[in-house]
Amino acid sequence: MKKHKEFRILTGLAVAIFIFIFSPQGFAQSENPGPKIGIKGGLNFSQFFVDQPTVDDENMKVGLHFGIFTKIALSNSIAFQPELLYTNVGSKIAYGSSAGSLLGVSEGEVRYNLNYIQLPLAFVFNIGPLNLHAGPYFSYLASANVKNLRTSDLTTLNSIELNKDNFNSLDYGLLAGIGFDFGNLTIGARYNHGLREVAKDGIARDLTNNSKNSVAQVYIGIGF
Repeated sequence: MKKHKEFRILTGLAVAIFIFIFSPQGFAQSENPGPKIGIKGGLNFSQFFVDQPTVDDENMKVGLHFGIFTKIALSNSIAFQPELLYTNVGSKIAYGSSAGSLLGVSEGEVRYNLNYIQLPLAFVFNIGPLNLHAGPYFSYLASANVKNLRTSDLTTLNSIELNKDNFNSLDYGLLAGIGFDFGNLTIGARYNHGLREVAKDGIARDLTNNSKNSVAQVYIGIGF
């Protein structure tokens, strides 16, 4: 019930924002540069931060994000830009031979795939075609899977499988980035810094400790 409540809260917030956006007063200011509404997508370069003796190495995981955005002008240079995105993040972590005795996990590299519905809420400061943006984000975990890249599955002494139920369904954090607007085209880069632990409990928490999402993004957007 808690997961459904979190999803309803996130969905309700998104709907309320977009109702405001498409109401007549949502376009009261129109001199702010860049596209006012459009689609965007790009690449994610994500990683966890894991601090425990069983981790030999951690590598960046490449994923995708895509969705819609709108830009509400608050003045000639400041705007509010909410977005609704599907985003794939995670990490590749190599566990040493000591992991078998400490955590019950076979030695090898494990890939964590976490798929979120994300609601970034960015405030944008425009300097000509350049824009700087920052704000919070909120994400709902749509699906998750964990895969051992050497043995095709996550093998443990107790054959435990990790999925969505092992991870926190709600994630939140801060974002900051830079972009360039060229008429109806926008390009940019952004960093998302998670503030909540990824794993919920059990073996997932033992493996990832207090890790949070850390995601660098590059994107391109097209306005209408």
